[in-house]
Amino acid sequence: MIYIGKFLHATNQQRTREENRRHGEFNLIIEADDEQTAVDKFKERIQDFRSKTELFEGDCFIYMVHFLELDEFPKDRARMLYYKSIAGDPVMPYISCSAPSGEADACKILNWMENRPELDGQDTDVFMHFEG
Repeated sequence: MIYIGKFLHATNQQRTREENRRHGEFNLIIEADDEQTAVDKFKERIQDFRSKTELFEGDCFIYMVHFLELDEFPKDRARMLYYKSIAGDPVMPYISCSAPSGEADACKILNWMENRPELDGQDTDVFMHFEG
């Protein structure tokens, strides 16, 4: 199976300098035998980025907000992934759809509450946390 994870990251680097506050998103993709293996591989790769690059430096929280499983890559019709619609001000909530289609949109409303993402009104769990 093919697994795609969409992640958000947020740092608390503003403790040293306000302009160091960072947040963003990234995707990981892997072919694996099952969901748990994919999740383990995602964690390994994020740890690899943390140790070998300047990504996710300092006190950093990572949240997995979407997790897709595909039997195969589409061949006849392109598949839209990770549609995002943002209202006005960047701190406003936004709508995020992992894989919208005519059958289902799988959209979620994401809002940042006190430097932590909230999905459809529910707090998200930390996927990984690195301390600075």
